[in-house]
Amino acid sequence: MNEIGKPLVTIAIPTYNRAERFLANAINCALRQTYRNLEILISDNCSTDNTEQVVRAFTDSRIRYIKQSVNLGANGNFNYCINNAAGEYIHLLLDDDEIDPDFIESCLAAVGDRDVGLIRTGTRLIDDEGTVLMQRENPGNGLSDVEFFLAWFHNKLTLYVCSTVFKTDKLRAVGGFGSLHNLFQDVMAEARVIVRYGRVDLSEVKASFRLHDSNMGSAAKISAWCEDSQQFLDILCDLLPAHREVLVSEGKIFLSKMNLELAAGVRPLFRRLHGYRIVGSNFGFPMNPFTYLYRKELKPLLKKIVRSR
Repeated sequence: MNEIGKPLVTIAIPTYNRAERFLANAINCALRQTYRNLEILISDNCSTDNTEQVVRAFTDSRIRYIKQSVNLGANGNFNYCINNAAGEYIHLLLDDDEIDPDFIESCLAAVGDRDVGLIRTGTRLIDDEGTVLMQRENPGNGLSDVEFFLAWFHNKLTLYVCSTVFKTDKLRAVGGFGSLHNLFQDVMAEARVIVRYGRVDLSEVKASFRLHDSNMGSAAKISAWCEDSQQFLDILCDLLPAHREVLVSEGKIFLSKMNLELAAGVRPLFRRLHGYRIVGSNFGFPMNPFTYLYRKELKPLLKKIVRSR
């Protein structure tokens, strides 16, 4: 289905044990694209469910299915897709996310003949059932790199990979995805590509990131998130050294709040409290964790007690 003069785009779907819920939907999102010159690369990370049967039920010749003989780990599977994509551009469509039918076409039309590292759209957040929880346009057009990342720190834009199309060679040139604990790996890759190779921003919302109910499980996971967050901030400062002071001051507040939100998912309460303390100690207490504890947990509880009287 090649279209003369149009670059090949790889939509890569790294997947693991999602056959029963979201995988078929992700594949359909790729097949429904109005941009037709696609390779749909599905990398099955040694799933133990019926992933292969789900994929084989699709007969579109653009699908290339690879079943890994061993589990590469999530990030290893991401990088397998990056390193084996045939397309000039690559979009990593995680197996539970969604893209609008005109996502790829809109991104390629926006970039035109410019040689930049990535193209971004706005993002909506959806739940397990696909209900829209929130959506945010992408106001990045016209912002300098430091203004762009400060806008992220101020919650004016998002940095979800579902909303991003990368120039494949640029993504490979920065080393693909990777971070200390492979928790911030996509954001680190975006930062490196943006600063080194530039970006194109579309304001329209064209992709959906699926939020799941999650229990973080342990304070150790919070510690890993904090370490990855700090690594990201260090790398961002190295990329934009003239703006180190403002990036550190604003970034620590943003990342502290983000990790406190993650700590709120730790169960039971005594582990959650330990998670709050870890966040505070990692970021120098730019936001007092006890203030957060009061606002997040004690204040709603007190209101509930008052209403019940």
